[in-house]
Formats: sequence, structure tokens, C-alpha cells
Amino acid sequence: MSIDHSTLNKGQVRKLNALRKSVGDDIAEDAFSKWLKSLSQTPKEGSDPVADALVAALDQFKDDKTFKLGTKGYVVKRSKGKGPSGIIAQKII
Repeated sequence: MSIDHSTLNKGQVRKLNALRKSVGDDIAEDAFSKWLKSLSQTPKEGSDPVADALVAALDQFKDDKTFKLGTKGYVVKRSKGKGPSGIIAQKII
């Protein structure tokens, strides 16, 4: 069974070539096809819980016309050490 290289991305081609070098062509093709099938069956994660918490915290401003985030948005970080500490927000320029 031959695997079509045109449908694979660069990392998948590297993995297939490494398998071929280590265990041989026949076993590598079988192992790679099983691995590729298992990749498509793994469920994707829903959403990020931190992002959900941020959305819930900012939800109170959804009808407020004076609250504007701009077109580029902000970076929210937790800072420690020298300078400001706690959670800071910086506008993306």
C-alpha cells in the first residue's frame, strides 16, 4: 500500500521517512497509516478555559458604547518581579 506524499504535510513526510529508515518500508507504511487514522479520530479540545473566563468577565461591557478595544486589541499578561505586578494589559500598536 503506497501513501500519497502530496496529501501529507512536511512533518508527516519526515515521520514517514524516519519510520521507513528505522523499521523498513512495509512495516513503516502500516504503522504510519494506523497513526494517521488515529490522528483524525482524536477529538479537538473545545475552548480554552482562560479565554472563557476573560469573555465572561468582559461580557458586562457588551452593550456599553464607551468601552472600545480598538482594531488591534490588547495583550493581557500576568507579571511578576520588578515593575508592575499582577495582571497588566498592553495595547497592541
